[in-house]
Amino acid sequence: MTAARALAALAVTATSAAILMTPAAAQAATAQPATAAAQSAPITWGPYYAPGKAAKAAGKLTATGEDHADLPTAAVVTISGTVQDSTKSASCGWAVFRVTYRSGSNLPSRNHWVRDCSYRTPKHFSVKHHDVYQVELKVCSEAKAAKPSLNCLYAGTWKTLYLSK
Repeated sequence: MTAARALAALAVTATSAAILMTPAAAQAATAQPATAAAQSAPITWGPYYAPGKAAKAAGKLTATGEDHADLPTAAVVTISGTVQDSTKSASCGWAVFRVTYRSGSNLPSRNHWVRDCSYRTPKHFSVKHHDVYQVELKVCSEAKAAKPSLNCLYAGTWKTLYLSK
């Protein structure tokens, strides 16, 4: 019986301490700093190469405002870096990003690409996307065109640069 009374007294003491705790002290005891949740450290990616090292891409990715409530996404993802053509022929280097984002409760994706057709002169880029779940990359080398070919988009494998957890 004394053990039960001691446990009851301990429970009352803990409850009283929690009630007397000021809101600021309660928040400091339970909350993480806002900056830790708001922005992750930049992720360095690459270099990744097209087959035969005909093109390469490298850079960094920063995710801010990760939300894990319903569908885990980052509020904003910034992708920056360079893409470079490594051939003397008429081909271009392509960095193709497949960005999967939240739209309601769905996760559709869209492609964003950067093209460089100047031999060994890297092209710098920086793009932002919102409500991002995943970012993947594929590097291709092919003829100059308005958009990457179906072969570039669908052959080979994508490299995952970011996946919200």
